[in-house]
Amino acid sequence: MAKGFNRPPMGQSNMMNQFKRMQEQFEQIQKQLGEETVTATVGGGAVKVTMTGDQKCKAVEISADFLKDADPEMLQDMILSAVNMALDQSRELQSERMGPLSGGLGGLGLF
Repeated sequence: MAKGFNRPPMGQSNMMNQFKRMQEQFEQIQKQLGEETVTATVGGGAVKVTMTGDQKCKAVEISADFLKDADPEMLQDMILSAVNMALDQSRELQSERMGPLSGGLGGLGLF
């Protein structure tokens, strides 16, 4: 058998090393996003939703003062608004953290 027959072509092992490093960075960022939170507040603080950077809802807080006079439809609308705002903020955070990695994928010829 010829020498070096089973070795990857030149440059391919470098690309594999880059990919492995990016995969490790991706996993680290995913872990960090699970620990970071964003909070959306609506109605002047009447409803507050806290969400992680990986889009898991951690808390929904409703002001006791607001509950005294709130009608159910208004409360539902405010909760829905706060959840959607928190999701948007969480996605933005994720995009900020992942942005540098997606740029690196283009360098690997994947995009």
